[in-house]
Amino acid sequence: MARIHLSEHFTYKKLLRFVLPSVLMMIFTSIYSVVDGLFVSNFVGTTAFAAVNLIYPLVMMLSSVGFMLGTGGTAIIGKTLGEGQREEANRYFTMLMAAVVLFGAVLAALGILFLRPVSILLGAEGALLDDCIRYGRVILAALPFFALQVAVQELFVVAEKASLGLGVTVLSGVVNMVLDALFVAGFHWGLLGAAFATAISQVVGAVVPVLYFARPNDSLLRFTKALHFYPKVLGKACANGSSEMVSNLASSLVSLLYNYQLLRLLGENGVAAYGVIMYVGFIFAAVNLGYAMGASPIISFQYGAENHSELKNLYRKSLLLLSAGGLGMFLIAKLVARPLSLIFVSYDPVLLELTVHAFHIIAFAFLLNGLNTFASAFFTALNNGAVSAVLSFLRTFVFQIVGILGLPLLFGVDGLWAAMAVTECASFFVSLYCFLSRRRRYQYG
Repeated sequence: MARIHLSEHFTYKKLLRFVLPSVLMMIFTSIYSVVDGLFVSNFVGTTAFAAVNLIYPLVMMLSSVGFMLGTGGTAIIGKTLGEGQREEANRYFTMLMAAVVLFGAVLAALGILFLRPVSILLGAEGALLDDCIRYGRVILAALPFFALQVAVQELFVVAEKASLGLGVTVLSGVVNMVLDALFVAGFHWGLLGAAFATAISQVVGAVVPVLYFARPNDSLLRFTKALHFYPKVLGKACANGSSEMVSNLASSLVSLLYNYQLLRLLGENGVAAYGVIMYVGFIFAAVNLGYAMGASPIISFQYGAENHSELKNLYRKSLLLLSAGGLGMFLIAKLVARPLSLIFVSYDPVLLELTVHAFHIIAFAFLLNGLNTFASAFFTALNNGAVSAVLSFLRTFVFQIVGILGLPLLFGVDGLWAAMAVTECASFFVSLYCFLSRRRRYQYG
């Protein structure tokens, strides 16, 4: 199949072909936590399963540096390539990847240092606290690799090697699944086995891309022999990617708050039910995030090339595709709520019914999730990190916090489950305003 270039005109078919590797890449990335949860829930128990769900948001929060520099760097590198400055783009690429590793190592050390007090703050005690620390230490030790893996996934797309990025992610995901089966189900290493399986898979997902970009290749990017420091570029990458970092940080903090509320209202069963739903939510969100990742480099390239007609074409096609996708996800979520819940918690009838009930309420959030995700990524791709950050902050933090704290006071636990859908609805109107108010400035409307 012919290679698709960033400079081409994109039909629906060509656009879907181009973003498909990114979508599949994000789905396989989301499978890490799903596979861990599946094995831990069925082979170790509810307490260990709750521990994974309590700690994973902390890991995602610290890995935000990878999302920030990956997304922000993609916007800068894509624009630089669009301007015809390939060598400059390679120097920026090398510096940004080095920064991801350095920041990841610092955050990993801090995470391990404060793991116990954070777990206690979240309400963990006794066996649950021990499991949180046992799982968290191993996962956090691999954080620099995970952050690099996240960042380089996005840069595979701007390098016009999205299929290779997908291959690396599939390899990493398969390693995780095989090792989970071996360590947890085979050797009976319990929660520690699941942690090592995930950590090793993340090392694979980071090292393979580094080896590829360090050698001569036929992509648009490769590492330079000398490492140059560009403080303005690093600062702009952080600013451009701040919306994705804000989104990831806020989502992680919100998940921690969700778990705190659920522990308070429903105990460990509430955290376990939320974990099952979030695993499915991760996959749906991965589709939307993957689309945004795949489309963003094209938008950045066309913006740098000042091809406004193609910007308009990408904007309109994306809105139609994501609207149709949101409706499809909502219907699928309604249909698979019980079958998927049975896979994770069939051993506990009470937990099963709680999970299915919550699933049906949260499903409404999937209707607008894709459009809101794309809105933030769209403005990041246009190098407007400020608007993107505001959209992400409102959606993933402000509206969520208000819903999580306020709705249970009015509607009890059902209000807590409905917080996601209410958040997406409120965010949609803000996204719509930003789209309409800036269409003339960027000439995409």
